[in-house]
Amino acid sequence: MGLLDNKTAIVTGSSRGIGAEVAKILAGEGAAVVVNYRQKAPRANKVVSGIQEAGGRAVAVGADLTTVEGVHALASAAMEEFGSLDVLVLNASGGMESGMEEGYALKLNRDAQLNMLNAAVPLMPEGSRVVFVTSHQAHFIDTVPTMPEYEPVARSKRAGEVALRELLPSLEEKGITLVVVSGDMIEGTVTATLLDRSNPGAIEARRAEAGKLYSVEEFAAEVAKMVTADVENGHTEYVGGADYFGKSA
Repeated sequence: MGLLDNKTAIVTGSSRGIGAEVAKILAGEGAAVVVNYRQKAPRANKVVSGIQEAGGRAVAVGADLTTVEGVHALASAAMEEFGSLDVLVLNASGGMESGMEEGYALKLNRDAQLNMLNAAVPLMPEGSRVVFVTSHQAHFIDTVPTMPEYEPVARSKRAGEVALRELLPSLEEKGITLVVVSGDMIEGTVTATLLDRSNPGAIEARRAEAGKLYSVEEFAAEVAKMVTADVENGHTEYVGGADYFGKSA
């Protein structure tokens, strides 16, 4: 028996990177997984194929979370494909990509997170779990400055976390718990690559400060653990290097 047998999980932004690895781990624990992508269907289909080949259940769903249609399509897919929705991993984030509209970071990192949660909650039974993935650079942005290139993203992700936390009382009433996972810069992620491109040496400097940076696979394992961890509603799980930031809320 897996920890997540007969459960269904949505993992946003899961066609690659941390999200893809989380999806694979949850599927390995028995969950049926909705793999979400925005544009890259072949990548998402590859993740789904890997899960299915390992004996798991998964479906790829294209949905732009910055649209009302996107969040509802994703929530509905869980019910239509697997008949339940028990886990929501809010992993999708961005804002450093080139060519995006002004205000895109806030639209994705705050508004879309809130809209996705609000679309999912009516479908989630008591005992369900929501996991929001963020970074130390965002979680501590009000007390510890970050690299200028990352600041707009960090502030938008912090705004997303604050907005989600405001829903804790209503989630509590429904028996749904929200857990925040805050990690240091992660080796090999899109954000780290873009940041290093705009600020060469930034990742190497952070690695030297922290002593070690987690890999995508290592961090994904920590995120996946929080899906079933026995922690309080609103718990923050710090992954790697948080002492540098002071680890205050």
